[in-house]
Amino acid sequence: MGPDPLSLLLEERDWLLADGATGTNLYNMGLAPGEAPDLWNEKHPEKVLALHRAMVAAGSDLILTNSFGANACRLRIAGAADRVAAINLAAARLARQAADEAGRKVLVAGSMGPTGEIMAPMGRLTEAEAVRIFTDQAEALKEGGADLLWVETISAVEELRAASAAAKAVDLPWSGMMSFEPGGWTMMGVTPPQLAALVERLPRRPVAYGANCGTGPTELLVAVANFAAAGSERPMIAKPNAGVPRYQDGGLIYDATPEVMAEFAVLARDLGVRIVGGCCGTTPAHLAAMRQALESRPRGKRPTADMISQKMAAVAAQATAG
Repeated sequence: MGPDPLSLLLEERDWLLADGATGTNLYNMGLAPGEAPDLWNEKHPEKVLALHRAMVAAGSDLILTNSFGANACRLRIAGAADRVAAINLAAARLARQAADEAGRKVLVAGSMGPTGEIMAPMGRLTEAEAVRIFTDQAEALKEGGADLLWVETISAVEELRAASAAAKAVDLPWSGMMSFEPGGWTMMGVTPPQLAALVERLPRRPVAYGANCGTGPTELLVAVANFAAAGSERPMIAKPNAGVPRYQDGGLIYDATPEVMAEFAVLARDLGVRIVGGCCGTTPAHLAAMRQALESRPRGKRPTADMISQKMAAVAAQATAG
């Protein structure tokens, strides 16, 4: 297999800007509370396409398909377990359309989130079954035009291993992210150094790996600093939530301003992160500020955990005062 599209783009660029939130942005576009965002690929494709286009216009080099929860386990809750192939195919085609219209190189990453089930031996879902569930999703994303798989918000080692096996089965490159709690480990007890070691032992190693979601940009940067300290050579990803959510005017607003996310992006780059983006609450306005900061601010020295906390607190306080 030759070089994959993500590795080729990383050879040309010091950093890449991924996109922002899918679910929370669709919620603010009319998605009903409790409704599966993935179903909008068929119900409201024009809105999903509009969101992808807005992410590209804000400067994203890589956009995620609207398929985070489009696996059989999660779609069963929405009464659509038999629609896995159709929903993922539609998701990939919509993102592919937006990427192809960009007039520059934009990659399509097939988003695959956790199954929502507890893995054996603590739960009922076996690793073999998880591989099958992820493979069904991955096949449709590949058919729809995804350049790579984007496995995110994972908390269990077994689930990451199953997603890696699915990437191998469909012969697609992939990237993997876990979501870390404020204490520095995932819900299932995995630490950043453990993840850094784990990715080298997977059935198919990821092109890039890192952290997404979590409690906000500062905590996620500290987790990523621990990847760097583990000595991994693999490109790192940082895609945090835009702070903490609150309801305002009938919509969800997150408390990290575009200025805060721009500061995060620069600190992440200076830490050695190659792919920077945002998760829940990150809008095209946040991304545009991040892109502008990455392009205009010179690279600084590698920040320590203390420097990260101080700088992020200062810019947050400034944003609040403003």
